Amino acid sequence: MLDALLIALALVCLGLIGACVWLTRQLRDSIKLQGERDAVQDRRLKELSRRLDAYLTGSVQMGEELHELRRVVAPLPDKLNQIEQRDPSSLSFTQAARLAGMGASVDDLTQSCGLSKAEAELVSKMQQAKLQRS
Repeated sequence: MLDALLIALALVCLGLIGACVWLTRQLRDSIKLQGERDAVQDRRLKELSRRLDAYLTGSVQMGEELHELRRVVAPLPDKLNQIEQRDPSSLSFTQAARLAGMGASVDDLTQSCGLSKAEAELVSKMQQAKLQRS
C-alpha cells in the first residue's frame, strides 16, 4: 500500500513538474509576445511624437507669420486715410473703395478714379479685407 502511495505521489510530482515546465514555456512566450507588442507601441509613439513636433513647429511658424502679417496690415487704414486727404482734386478714395466693393477691377479703378496702380491695388485689397471680415 505504501508503494502504491509512493507511486501515486511520484506521478503527481511528475504531473506538477510537467505543468511547471508548460507554464514556464507559456510565460516565456507571453513575455516575448509582450516585448514585441511593446516594441511596436514604442515605434508608434515615436512616430506620433515626431508628427506632433512637426505640427507644433508648423503652428508656431504660422503664428509668427500671422503676427507679422498683422503688423504689416495694421497701418494700412491710416495710410488709406492719408492718401484720401492728400489728393482732394481727384475722385475720392471713398468712391474708389465703393467701386472696388461693387467688384471693380484694379484697371477700372486706375482709369475711372485716376489712381496709380499701387493705390488702386491698395484700395482693392482693403475692400477685400473688409468683405472677408464681414
